[in-house]
Amino acid sequence: MAAKKVLIVYAHQSTGSFNAAAKDAAVEVLAGQGCKVAVSDLYAMKFKATATAKNITGEVKNADHFRYAEETKLAWEEGKLCDFTEEQRKLTEADLIIFQFPMYWFTVPAIMKGWIDRVLTLGYAYSEEKRYSQGIFKDKKAMLSFTTGSHESMFSADGINGDTNVTLWPLQNGILHYCGFQVMAPQLFWAPSHIPSEERSTMLEGWRTRLQGVLGEKPLSFTPMDCFDGEKVFQLKPEVHERNATKEYAVGTHLGKALPPNNQMKAGV
Repeated sequence: MAAKKVLIVYAHQSTGSFNAAAKDAAVEVLAGQGCKVAVSDLYAMKFKATATAKNITGEVKNADHFRYAEETKLAWEEGKLCDFTEEQRKLTEADLIIFQFPMYWFTVPAIMKGWIDRVLTLGYAYSEEKRYSQGIFKDKKAMLSFTTGSHESMFSADGINGDTNVTLWPLQNGILHYCGFQVMAPQLFWAPSHIPSEERSTMLEGWRTRLQGVLGEKPLSFTPMDCFDGEKVFQLKPEVHERNATKEYAVGTHLGKALPPNNQMKAGV
């Protein structure tokens, strides 16, 4: 069996950070299992975050009304994308992608959002026909691994920051699942800067333990595309409504029912 390839997209400016330690642990443990691990250290790379016409070599199709998605699709097809094609190559080769970052304003840092905006181009990472459960990357796994500035209790259903499952939906469903990835349960490191060093060490050991079997984990569950009508409006089919009518949580955020507990945090809920 060929060695699994892992890409870690890493965004932190300090080599002494907890995120750096989590990244290093992942490299060590996964490489120790025979995986081939590549790291995209975005700050060290001075990765350009802005998605503009400068990402394309030569003329664009419509300079007066520049549309990034359409123009980069054409550029990708014609081999005219600029400095991030190496990132696409690494992503294409990877079996598992780990995004390692500190949560900024309830999402990823700007430099990582720039990686997402620029690398996951139309045509390469998704299309109207190939997205969600039918997505281009449906044979790849992806997961978020991140630190928070707030304690876990603040991210609870009745906490001041709101339910973590809601916070994670745009990232895990709207980006990763949208591109077809099998989304693994996230690795959350709650407020490492506000806890004793012993607890941080325990967190890292838990991460190391999880990494031993992460490639065999079951991914999170999302509603398949064939449950939707496919008539451009993409509403749930009537038979799906009927099948889930008596269920307490049904299919997650659909049908006006309550969000299943931990549906963005653990597999099999």
